[in-house]
Amino acid sequence: MKNKTIVSISTPLGKGAVAIVRMSGDESLKIAFKFFSAKNLNAENIQPRMMYFGKLKLEENVFEECLMVFFKTPFSYTGEDIVEFQIHGGTLLAQKVVEVCLKNGACMAEAGEFSKRAFLNGKITLDKAEAIIGEINAEAESELKSSLQITNGRLAEAILTEQEKLKTLLAEIEVGLDYPEETEETKLKSNIKNVLTDIEKNIDNIIKQSESAKYFKSGINVALVGKTNVGKSSVMNALLGQDRAIVTDIQGTTRDNITESFSHNGIKINLVDTAGIRETEDVVESVGIEKSKTVLKSADIILFVLDGSEKLSQEDKEIKKMLTGKKCLYVINKTDKKREIEDFENEIEISALKNQNIDNLKNRICEMVIGEEIDQNALVLTNERQIQILKNAKSNLENILAENFLSLDILSTSLKALWQLLGKITGNTENEDIIDLIFSKFCLGK
Repeated sequence: MKNKTIVSISTPLGKGAVAIVRMSGDESLKIAFKFFSAKNLNAENIQPRMMYFGKLKLEENVFEECLMVFFKTPFSYTGEDIVEFQIHGGTLLAQKVVEVCLKNGACMAEAGEFSKRAFLNGKITLDKAEAIIGEINAEAESELKSSLQITNGRLAEAILTEQEKLKTLLAEIEVGLDYPEETEETKLKSNIKNVLTDIEKNIDNIIKQSESAKYFKSGINVALVGKTNVGKSSVMNALLGQDRAIVTDIQGTTRDNITESFSHNGIKINLVDTAGIRETEDVVESVGIEKSKTVLKSADIILFVLDGSEKLSQEDKEIKKMLTGKKCLYVINKTDKKREIEDFENEIEISALKNQNIDNLKNRICEMVIGEEIDQNALVLTNERQIQILKNAKSNLENILAENFLSLDILSTSLKALWQLLGKITGNTENEDIIDLIFSKFCLGK
């Protein structure tokens, strides 16, 4: 039975130099030749992966000059015949080309349907499909690198290796069950324990590396707090390398939280410049101060900005008391002036005005939150579904090892369940509903 031929725009909508319209399915080339023509070109002599310049008929006597390329099954993204049209950029023109494809027999693709077909046709594994979403949505270099590692097959390779070990153990157990008189059960159980311990260790390494690198995806949430007019907005602007927050000598200028992000050594850092915390009768400013207190609860680290040219005020002391028990870095600002403030155990001196020691401040933020340096060449997962599966697998392994292998047939059942669980990462054992849900997260045309 032939698959329906689907079509969609594969480039972002809007004005640009080039837009791409893609068709995939058994009829894609046949449909294309109903409205595309190039000199001496037909379905018999077309060469896969060659660009052809020709005319695409939009309606009677109306043509678009464009390029067409044909990818023949199975050497294509979806594993099916694919035809792509590279046309001039523009929302209306791209939509008109899609309409022509639909009129000639194609069907509109659903979100993620191209990638779903690639998965169903064995071109990509489920973990690779999810990594493609990660590549598209990546906002930091580290998150992109993590996704690229998975699309290159590192996760699938690691999981399939562990699954193969389980298959070997299952085969040995079956032999033991079928020929108990020829099997040295104690030796068999000892070998099984060693292999399962090794699998648990490998899974645990991935989990630990991934948990320490959760900031690859979400970034580090940093709250800047301090009394009014202490220089928080100047510190934020210095960290961002641009004037984002308003800087004045008037108290209470920042009346709402200002959020911006930047990247440092591949890690995304989310800054929140909070409204200065103080007693005030200004209703609007009071709302901003209450929001500031809420931000402190979700921050990974708090930068307590202090004016180094002044002694610690009562207002500073009240804020310091409020930060008790939180991960806090004392940022002593205005080092371009004579220092009057006391020393703090966990502090850093900067001058936001003269942009002094700002890079060291960025380093301190990462060191305090992440701790030891993350190995960005290690296999790191940022996908919560995959991490949870590995955690469940680790828990199952711990339970199996704790049972001390009382029965080979029960052990066989447990190992089969573990093999099935790991297969949910690559998709070789996942159910259709979960697969549909994952691919629904893709954009149209992908």
